[in-house]
Amino acid sequence: METKKTCPICGDTIVGRVDKKFCSDQCRNVFNNQRNSQSSELMRKINKILKNNHQILVSLNPDGKTKVTKKKLVAKGFNFDYFTSIYNTQKGTTYYFCYEQGYLPLEEGFYALVERKG
Repeated sequence: METKKTCPICGDTIVGRVDKKFCSDQCRNVFNNQRNSQSSELMRKINKILKNNHQILVSLNPDGKTKVTKKKLVAKGFNFDYFTSIYNTQKGTTYYFCYEQGYLPLEEGFYALVERKG
């Protein structure tokens, strides 16, 4: 006695191999897209923030090294919660990087902007 399996997406009968889970490539793709959509959406949101942060740093630091106020970064929409790496110097100074563009918190609401070469 053979039991007929049904597709979890569309409900059609599955024909073919015994270990086949979906009736078609389209249903398999729909299933995988649904399963991955939440994590993909979060990644898209984070990448958008990182890209925006990077563009802000590039626009404010055309020469590779400058100093700006926190107020100016915030006014342009910079999000300090997102960065791609941290660099600690031997002196204990901590630089935050968004790809090759970095910033260093200074005193009195200022930030040093730097560009990492190579």
